[in-house]
Amino acid sequence: MSALKRLLVVVDMQHDFVDGALGSPAAEAIVPAVKALIDDESADGGTVVYTQDTHDASYASTQEGRRLPVPHCVRGTRGWHIVPQLVRSGARVFEKGTFADLALARYAAQFDRITICGVCTDICVVSNALLIKAFAPEAEVCVAAGACAGSSPEAHAAALVTMRSCQIDIV
Repeated sequence: MSALKRLLVVVDMQHDFVDGALGSPAAEAIVPAVKALIDDESADGGTVVYTQDTHDASYASTQEGRRLPVPHCVRGTRGWHIVPQLVRSGARVFEKGTFADLALARYAAQFDRITICGVCTDICVVSNALLIKAFAPEAEVCVAAGACAGSSPEAHAAALVTMRSCQIDIV
């Protein structure tokens, strides 16, 4: 019997979502839990990847920019960078201009166990989790609830319910 191929997906743990334009105390509070997951997965031989929300000067003219008129995660700015204590040298980064990333979902499909953490539970975490589950229906897809933060406690809880009902394990 071969060992399970494990993947940890760290979603959008960038300054603008932690301590910047769209940051929150809840997002700041999960940094130690996310770091612990990264450290554990790295030590146990699993793969760690990151998503990085990425926008440019045209953000305001996009649908997202019109609905959320807060410039954030503009390539090259401080807010775009992943919080330094969470970065692992050599880890793959999936830049995404929208909530979820198709390339990430395709990549994740080669793993047996996929754990997801990060921000925002109710936007990018849920979007990536559902897309990954669609591309890897037989994989064990988990969301580490204590290492996620939503746009509000209510939105966080609602996203967890949605993912659970789509056969994503909440751990």
